[in-house]
Amino acid sequence: MQIVDLLSAEERQRYLSTREFLQRRIRPESIDYWNREAFPFELLPELASYGLGELQTDGSSQLFKGLMYFEVARADVSLSALVGIHNELIVGMIDELGSEEQKQRWLPGLKVFRELGAFALTEPNHGSDVAGGLETTAELIDGEWIINGAKRWIGSGTVADFALVWARDLADNEIKGFIVETDRPGYSASKIVNKIGLRIMQNADIVLDGVRVPEANLLPGAKNFVAANELLRDSRAWVGWQGAGIQFATFDVARDYVVRRHQFGKPLAKFQLVQLGLSEIIGNASCSLALMVQFARLQDQREAQMAQAAMVKATTTRLARASVAQGRALLGGNGIVTDYEMAKIFGDAEILYTYEGSYEINSLIVGRAVTGMSAFV
Repeated sequence: MQIVDLLSAEERQRYLSTREFLQRRIRPESIDYWNREAFPFELLPELASYGLGELQTDGSSQLFKGLMYFEVARADVSLSALVGIHNELIVGMIDELGSEEQKQRWLPGLKVFRELGAFALTEPNHGSDVAGGLETTAELIDGEWIINGAKRWIGSGTVADFALVWARDLADNEIKGFIVETDRPGYSASKIVNKIGLRIMQNADIVLDGVRVPEANLLPGAKNFVAANELLRDSRAWVGWQGAGIQFATFDVARDYVVRRHQFGKPLAKFQLVQLGLSEIIGNASCSLALMVQFARLQDQREAQMAQAAMVKATTTRLARASVAQGRALLGGNGIVTDYEMAKIFGDAEILYTYEGSYEINSLIVGRAVTGMSAFV
């Protein structure tokens, strides 16, 4: 649909070179890491060399940034989760809400993936209702914050240098953000294993047992949860770019397979039902991408709303589920082994459907916006 033509000449060139790198280097390399549930530390310097660690702060347009998320997801969804969370929720939070000291300490290393952060919001007993039900606490005593609680599903939790921990201040009951270095006494993280998707991303269960951090580790711009809403909104929309990217990955793999694979004496691509499937996949994918392009325009104009972010996230991931199921079917039995990539994509699609607000929760946010009535309990 010639969407890349909407970029400036400079951004278009950068986009094309990054896409080539991701398809040539990252896509084939990711399969083994995915199978082993291993983190690719070796690939981080290469990702950094293409500027993927500083998309949030390099002055790029929202469309370019989104297309970068899209292309990383097209190569591997786990690494797109790393790049997206890193930019939207770690670099973005510190850049927007951090103190000058915090920015100087952390941003240089983060921008080149020399250091990693984890965004620690979700809890074992609170996912969709975490804003109201958050149980992790922070108490300021003699110039130190003492943090107690637990977090779950925290991306990069076992490999990060620090976690951005959201905790309820016992003094005023407000939810605030804290930088908690992962080598502090009382901080422990254990890897969540046996996932069916996003297997490269090191999700963790985190326990915070009397962790002490200096008073200066409070993010000064995150003295209540409302302060984080804009960044959380954009993070929700970022999954929409992933939803579009995984569908193009599905199309890439399925199209290449049916052209090469012969049955009944001719390529699978010659069969009508196969062409129908490919047509539906690329149609779903293009609709998803067009929706994200419009959202990027709203972001550039600072007009994007949470209900719109919820809609693009819910819609693109719903279509992704349908597209990936279609792609898996086109590969037949070979569609269930990661050797042919599609099984990996199939598993990852389920994660996109669920995280950054489940499909159902995001749909209810849209429902509330179009009816004026909340269906939340």
